[in-house]
Amino acid sequence: MRACLTTALIALSLTPGVAAAQTSAGDWLIRVRGIVVSPTETSGEVSGIPGSRVGVTASVMPEVDFTYMATDHIGAELIVATTRHEATGRGSLSAIDTVASTWVLPPTLTLQYHLSPKSKIRPYVGAGVNYTLFYAEDASDGLEAALGSTKVRMSDSVGYALQAGIDLDIGPRTFLNLDVKYLDIDTTARLVTGVGTSRVRISIDPVVIGAGIGMRF
Repeated sequence: MRACLTTALIALSLTPGVAAAQTSAGDWLIRVRGIVVSPTETSGEVSGIPGSRVGVTASVMPEVDFTYMATDHIGAELIVATTRHEATGRGSLSAIDTVASTWVLPPTLTLQYHLSPKSKIRPYVGAGVNYTLFYAEDASDGLEAALGSTKVRMSDSVGYALQAGIDLDIGPRTFLNLDVKYLDIDTTARLVTGVGTSRVRISIDPVVIGAGIGMRF
């Protein structure tokens, strides 16, 4: 029985469909992931509204990333995705379930270290920078019912990014990917009404969990 199992394992290791991708210098890795963006947010007080706070909802979206391997172990990855989030009322704003909504575009560049580039299971860690743009901001009907006609503007953000993940071969050039990132994202939201402008500082700081498939070129 042991001999048969050993023979099967040897045969499996020699099967072209499960050969190690063996990432090397000069390779491009392209991954498509589904991601969950889960903010770990904190906020200050909305100016002019004592006791007020805001929260930020999670979002699920697709993501695409591109990695260039400068050496067998060192790669640079550009991550591109956009997600929609809602700001929710807390504290004295808790009666307003949704305060505003916005789309977020945080292109992120990380420098990665790949621990075992010639193995079928290849973990990596990375660190880098993200530049986050907020667009299509929109005040909710509930906010406008409370404050009147309101325009919402959110400042862009520059922050650091931390990353850890693993690639698992399913073919000579294809692999599964699991990835976790932490993004440092801070913004100031401005609520512009007919009687003035209120501001609130929000640290969004999401954990981004992704799973998907990749190809090596």
